[in-house]
Amino acid sequence: MNIEFCKAIFVQTLGMNLRPKTAKESHTIMTELVLPNDTNVHGDLMGGRLMYWMDIAAALAAGRHCSAPVVTASVDNISFENPIKLGNVVHIEAKVSRAFNSSMEVHMKVWGEDMAQQYKYKSNEAYYTFVALDPNGKPRTVPELVAETEEEKRVFDGALRRRQLRLILGGKMKPDEALELKALFSKE
Repeated sequence: MNIEFCKAIFVQTLGMNLRPKTAKESHTIMTELVLPNDTNVHGDLMGGRLMYWMDIAAALAAGRHCSAPVVTASVDNISFENPIKLGNVVHIEAKVSRAFNSSMEVHMKVWGEDMAQQYKYKSNEAYYTFVALDPNGKPRTVPELVAETEEEKRVFDGALRRRQLRLILGGKMKPDEALELKALFSKE
């Protein structure tokens, strides 16, 4: 095979991977059973174990979106609304909420399910950010995201503000450069 042919195939494949995608294409549901080794002395699922599972579910969603390996770049606030008890089932729903240049924000909702009592309850929500990697381990461009449902559009619209806040807190953006955040507080 000649080098030009290989380059053409690579560019064609890259172009196919960069077509805009919907959130449902990245939709991932991960289910786990809370076992004794997953709990604290109160019989509740340990937060660290849940965050580990959430990282896996979010990475799967991000990887589906960009068709490439991904790494976790940041984890936003995780506030636990309800504990998940020993013997209950955990459902983690993850999907890409917005794509930027090489990064993707993934929105997750977590539910606990008490199968014996037959009810499901919300445990928490969170946003994780992932960066797509090329074969050399460097950031690569990801496909844009097309929000379809009202909820997807709402989460998509807030993603730029959340991104600016993450960049400010990480020291990668000055507060006066965060135009989306400024607009929230400006009366102009």
